Amino acid sequence: MKLTIAKDAGYCFGVRDAVNMAYDAAEKYGNVHMLGSIVHNEKVVNDLENAGAKIVRSLSDVPEGSPILFRAHGTVNSLWEEAKAKKMNIVDATCPLVTEIHEEVIKLAEDGRQIIVIGDHGHDEVIAIADQVDNSIVVATPEEAHQLKKYKRAGLVSQSTQAIENVQEIINIIMTKVFDLHFVNTICYPTKRNHEQIKEMAVENDIMVIIGSFTSANSKRLTQLASDRNPCSYQVTGASDLKPEWFEKKEKIGISAGASTPDYLITEVKEGIEQIYKEKLWQKEHSKLKLA
Repeated sequence: MKLTIAKDAGYCFGVRDAVNMAYDAAEKYGNVHMLGSIVHNEKVVNDLENAGAKIVRSLSDVPEGSPILFRAHGTVNSLWEEAKAKKMNIVDATCPLVTEIHEEVIKLAEDGRQIIVIGDHGHDEVIAIADQVDNSIVVATPEEAHQLKKYKRAGLVSQSTQAIENVQEIINIIMTKVFDLHFVNTICYPTKRNHEQIKEMAVENDIMVIIGSFTSANSKRLTQLASDRNPCSYQVTGASDLKPEWFEKKEKIGISAGASTPDYLITEVKEGIEQIYKEKLWQKEHSKLKLA
């Protein structure tokens, strides 16, 4: 059995920094509050809650004097304005690469362009990107791109974790709709690296295991990229999701993980797979002894 873990599997630097900031704030102030999950991974959220990082629904739910942490995905302008008006202690954990997307959107809009964001509807990051300017448009699929009206000038960015294939297909359509199109490639470097590794590993291995929450668009996208190239691709949230039958007659196993997956879950799944193979080997040897 040969087991390979993708070099860039798991936490990207933006998520790792945000999670560390939440732990540090909870330790420093006794607690910290967040508007929704800091990242899309239930196990990370539970770990943080136990450490004192609590989820609230609105700024009014934050106790007086307690800090508010704005998450890695970015936060809409109205919440920034409200928190500043209340003179709240803001811990800004926004990923720097997401902040760059916000800045690019504002510059494109100042250039008189209609803003179009390629991304998943309802995703926290996409909501915050689109909120940077008025009348922005979110396009998630090529089908939606076909429905766009024509524009003389437009500025185009994407959600940082989008698959390049989806972005390219949508751009090809939008190019037929816009006379003067300015595209800024805002897919982040960790995502690009992880996607490229997944594509290679899915072909090289007998089976692919992707670790990540099913609420994570990033993890689901990795799973889809693997599945497109290897039908023996499975997404798990932890070692308890592993099924021994997946590994029958499989000798080369590839593992990757979404950007919101902590290191300990990757280790847990790796050890879970190794245990499955140990048990298979024991059963094989036991059967030989019986026959003898």
